[in-house]
Amino acid sequence: MIDNAVAALADYAVRTGLIEETDRVWAVNRLLDALDKKTYEAPETVEARPLEAILGDLLDYAVAQGILEDGVTSRDLFDAELMGRLTPRPSQVIRTFEEKYARSPREATDWYYRFSQDTDYIRRYRIARDRKWVTPTSYGDLDITINLSKPEKDPRAIAAAKAAPQGGYPKCQLCRENEGYAGRMDHPARQNHRVIPITIDGQPWFLQYSPYVYYNEHCIALNSRHVPMKIDRSAFRKLLDFVKRFPHYFVGSNADLPIVGGSILSHDHFQGGRYTFAMEKAPVERAVSFPGYADVEAGIVKWPMSVLRLRCADDGRLVDLADRVLTAWRGYTDADAFVFAETDGEPHNTITPIARMREGLYELDLVLRNNLTTPEYPLGLYHPHPELHHIKKENIGLIEVMGLAVLPARLKGELAELADALVQGADLRGSETLAKHADWAEELKARYTFTAENVTDILQSEVGAVFAQVLEHAGVYKCTPEGRAAFQRFIDSVR
Repeated sequence: MIDNAVAALADYAVRTGLIEETDRVWAVNRLLDALDKKTYEAPETVEARPLEAILGDLLDYAVAQGILEDGVTSRDLFDAELMGRLTPRPSQVIRTFEEKYARSPREATDWYYRFSQDTDYIRRYRIARDRKWVTPTSYGDLDITINLSKPEKDPRAIAAAKAAPQGGYPKCQLCRENEGYAGRMDHPARQNHRVIPITIDGQPWFLQYSPYVYYNEHCIALNSRHVPMKIDRSAFRKLLDFVKRFPHYFVGSNADLPIVGGSILSHDHFQGGRYTFAMEKAPVERAVSFPGYADVEAGIVKWPMSVLRLRCADDGRLVDLADRVLTAWRGYTDADAFVFAETDGEPHNTITPIARMREGLYELDLVLRNNLTTPEYPLGLYHPHPELHHIKKENIGLIEVMGLAVLPARLKGELAELADALVQGADLRGSETLAKHADWAEELKARYTFTAENVTDILQSEVGAVFAQVLEHAGVYKCTPEGRAAFQRFIDSVR
C-alpha cells in the first residue's frame, strides 16, 4: 500500500508540472529515502487521489515506522519535507516566473500562485475549511472569515519547542532564509517554499504568497533585510512601485505602531493580492483639496475608519502629498476630538496605506490610525471595545481595515453551541462559552425568533454587524457631523 502512495505522489508531481516524466524514478527514490524504505515495487496502475489523502497515507506510514511522532506539528514538518523533495530549485522557479512576466505580469502571478498551491506550501484542503460569508452593511458588503486553516499547536509541540535550544535562525517567519528551511517545533517548515526577487524603490525585495491566503492571491512583499516596518515616504514610494510592476494587484502595509499594527512589526513587509475589498468599493463621501495639489483628486471615503483617498496619473505627486499628510498626522493633536500625537513621549499617530491602479490612475488610500490607550480602554481607545471582545479582540490590521474580518477559530464551536442554546431556549449563562456571548445573545433574542432553520443565517449576519462596529470603534474620526468636522480640521492643517 505504501508503494502505491509513493507512486501516487510522484504521479501528482508529474501531473502538476513540479517534475517532468524523466524525473519520475529519481523522485520515487527521493521519497523512499525520506521514508527510510529500502525496497519498492512500482504498481501497475496509479489511482489519482487528492493530495491530502496521499500525504495522509505517507504520514501514517512514517508514524508507524517511528520516523516521526504523531502530532500536528511533526506531521506538518514531515509532509513539507516530502513535498520539498519534489519542488524545483529556486533558480528554476525564478527563471520560469521571469519568462512569464516578460509576456504578462498576470501570467506570471497566475503561474506562481498555482505553483505555490501545487507544492502544498498553500494547503488547499485546509483553506477550504475556513468559514466564509458576506454581510451587507451600510458601508457595503463586509467579508467575514473564521480562520481554520492555521492549525493550533498541540501540547507536545509546545513542550518540545520550549525545551529546544533557541537559535535565532531564521530571524523571523518572513526572512528570505525560510526558503527551503526544514523547520523545527517552534518554526514552520518551508522546504516547499520559493520566493521571487523583485526590485521596488531601487531596493531588493521578494515576492511570495501567504500560506493561509485569507483572500484570492494573498501575496506578501518582503524586504530582503530583517529591518522593522516603518511608514514613511519610502513606504509610499515602494507601494506605488509595486502596483506599477503588478497593476492587477493591490498592495498595502500594516501600520508601524503596536495595537494598530499587524502581528509582525519586526520585518518590513507589505500584503497584496488580486481581490476587491469593500473599502475599495466604498465611494468618496466628500471631495477635499490640498494647497498646491490641484492635480490630485482627494476625498474622504464613506467608511467606518478614517480614510483619505488620493488619485493621480503622476505617482510622484501622490508620494509627495502622502508624505505631507503623514508628516502632519504624526505631529497632530486635537484635544477636542481626543486625538493626541504623543503622551509622555510615546507617539500615537500613524497611517495604514493601501495602493492600487484604477481606471489608469494611481490610487492611494491613507487610513489614519491612533494607538492611544486610556484607563477605560487599556487595549486601545481606537480598538474594539470590551463589549465586542467576545467576537473580535485582536488587533485591527490591514486586512480588517479593508473590510475582511479574520476571526479566531474558537468561534466555530462557540457559535455552534450558541445556536443550539438559542433554538432550545437554554440558559445562556450556563457555561463559560455561552456566558461570554450572553449579553449579545439576549439582545438578539429580543429581536428574533430562532429556529433550527434560521439560527445560522441570523448569527452570521449579526457577527457581520459586530464587525462593522469593530471598524467604527477603530475609526479615529466617527461618521458623524462632529467626526467629519474634526476630520476636516486635520485636512486643513496639512501644508
